Amino acid sequence: MASLQYLWINRAHFKFGTKQYFKVWAKRIYLLPDTIKRNSRKNKLIRNGAIIHPTAEIGEIIALGKKQNLSIGAYSCLGKVNIALHDKVTIGNNVTINDGVHILTASHDTSSSQWVQINKEIIIEDNVWIATNAIILMGVHIGHGAVVGTGSVVTKDVAPYEIVIGNPAKAINKQRNKDLNYKAGEFIASNRVWLIG
Repeated sequence: MASLQYLWINRAHFKFGTKQYFKVWAKRIYLLPDTIKRNSRKNKLIRNGAIIHPTAEIGEIIALGKKQNLSIGAYSCLGKVNIALHDKVTIGNNVTINDGVHILTASHDTSSSQWVQINKEIIIEDNVWIATNAIILMGVHIGHGAVVGTGSVVTKDVAPYEIVIGNPAKAINKQRNKDLNYKAGEFIASNRVWLIG
């Protein structure tokens, strides 16, 4: 979504000279610095090897390690997220990852006399929502439409549409709606003013 080209091509049009026209353009100009910052952060990651869809939203992420290990799908939206890229992190389409989330692809073997580092890939499928301050540990696969609750520590795979909470994260007796029809990046104010007005 943050791509200026995308926003320009898909912008909502209003009749020139109307109150709505001037109101929308005032908001667009006011919010433009935020859009430019997000574009800049995304473009820097792409230049360093990350694969990020043009419609994905990138907040103030800290991505340490090999940027080419990072892949983010269409309409996904990441806030202030820390990602350790010792191994691959694959984030699908329409994924929402809130502020304070840590995605960790490595640890150390406590049984090793050399304290050997262990790396494992993390896969986050489409339409997943990872809430504020959650921690995703190495080797985890989060299924389509799953929800990770605030502050949860995910140590094992999460089934599709499952909702997990706690430390360690465990499934609750409720599943997410399976008829998901939204684009996460469209909820950001600086995008909405272009796309909706």
